[in-house]
Amino acid sequence: MCHFPAFLRRTIESFNFALRGLWYVIRTQRHFHFHLFAAIVVVILGFAFEISVQQWLAVVIVIFLVFSAEAFNTAIEKLVDLVSPEYNRLAGLVKDIAAGAVLLTAIVAVIVGVIVFLPPLWQLLF
Repeated sequence: MCHFPAFLRRTIESFNFALRGLWYVIRTQRHFHFHLFAAIVVVILGFAFEISVQQWLAVVIVIFLVFSAEAFNTAIEKLVDLVSPEYNRLAGLVKDIAAGAVLLTAIVAVIVGVIVFLPPLWQLLF
């Protein structure tokens, strides 16, 4: 019987917990579904327009920044629901602030998308 060292077992368990949380976000959050769809479209456009390595780097960073913000938002919402099951103005404000953070990352992603994709789209159309 093979026994993993304790640190390796804990590391694998940590990854499993993280993957479980990520899978929850992917399965249950409709905004994540929208962001995932947008990311797929952007990746397809990236291949179609043969964007540079630097542009890919920017695109990948903002895609995962938005995914991460959505995951943090979901975690904050669940925590707020746990500690304040009844309506509470302050709890609602916390949720709004977390959603605002997602909005900010999405705005940055759109700005990067415009910078990367507007020139080739412009060239294609005109």
